[in-house]
Amino acid sequence: MHYDMLLLRFGEFTLKGKNRARFEKAVLKHVKLLLKPFPGASLRKEFGRIYVVLGGEPYEQIIQVLQKVFGITTISPVKMAPVELDAIIESAVALMHELNVDEGTTFKVNARRVWKGFPHSSQEMNHLIGSPILRKFPALRVDVRQPDIELRVEVREQAAYIFSDVIMAVGGFPLGTNGKAMLLLSGGIDSPVAGWSSMRRGLEIECVHFYSYPFTSERAKEKVIDLAKVLAGYAGQIKIHLVPFTEVQTAFTRTGQDNLIITLMRRSMLRIATMLAEREGALALVTGDSLGQVASQTLSSMNVIGRSTELPLLRPLVMMDKQEITEIAKQIGTYDLSILPYEDCCTLFVPKSPTTNPNLWVVQKIEASIRDLNTLIDQAVATTETIVLEAGGAVEGRKEEVIQEEWF
Repeated sequence: MHYDMLLLRFGEFTLKGKNRARFEKAVLKHVKLLLKPFPGASLRKEFGRIYVVLGGEPYEQIIQVLQKVFGITTISPVKMAPVELDAIIESAVALMHELNVDEGTTFKVNARRVWKGFPHSSQEMNHLIGSPILRKFPALRVDVRQPDIELRVEVREQAAYIFSDVIMAVGGFPLGTNGKAMLLLSGGIDSPVAGWSSMRRGLEIECVHFYSYPFTSERAKEKVIDLAKVLAGYAGQIKIHLVPFTEVQTAFTRTGQDNLIITLMRRSMLRIATMLAEREGALALVTGDSLGQVASQTLSSMNVIGRSTELPLLRPLVMMDKQEITEIAKQIGTYDLSILPYEDCCTLFVPKSPTTNPNLWVVQKIEASIRDLNTLIDQAVATTETIVLEAGGAVEGRKEEVIQEEWF
């Protein structure tokens, strides 16, 4: 099929009044970023819409990319025609040819005269366009309620737009319009879904991953980077902080409190993520917790673990069950990576009987007994490696201690 441009429609943020212009600008910036591999394409903006003029670029590939842009609800590939009735009819007939109409297919014309200078009203155009199509395709039948094909025609001053397909996109709020947060990204199913859900609500996220070499393999870390690349496909680019957690983790194994080790590790993870968030200008932490799913995600455990940070702790999946989370993981493209058999630092040290009802006072007392815990946490932050990822791969990798030298 041949199309001239794509019509991108905005979602719920169009109701946001004075903030609407800011949201539209964010969507436009995101679209521009994702269109870099398609140099022939260009953008045109109108109130409540963005048009992508294809310029010979493959529309199917561009649609696949733009379906991931947060804030866009639907996409329609469009044919353009001069604002003349005969030219509009010719383009409408051509589009119906390309749609491969079968015997018994139903259709209707839904015309809209946006430019009032056009001599025919919307109602007249429905008939003026529909009649030639019926003569050209005698197998067609009219159904104004639930047609198989709804042929839409918009007449504007600069051109007439003819289209029928309405392709669903991700929707939500434009990326970054609701601030920045740090996502604790493991290699499991839940946390990538939590990150995607957060981005869909307008959060810019940076990922924090904890690895414990040599207890975890290099391939386990690469798996998480691959998961972050999938998220980068929705964000355009994403930053991931790789935190060496071996020394902190082994300090807890020496306490003899095996039933509390997951609680202790997760509290330290939140403390490290909080320090990274403060440095990066993030205002919240995001986790993949789902209430009652494992011992560390009982209400009591989440309460004790959450007390280790003063930042807001966002849990997008907290009331979802595993099946719901898994379905989203499959839809967004993270599931097949998440189930690869490479263990993260939490799964390696799960005790036989982890506590589901930890006592905050006891946990704090154990932490206080580890004299060098704060030093180990500071060291983990100082030796964190940061990689900036695009949908196609890594842009830049560096040690965060180098960044500190640049800042100070």
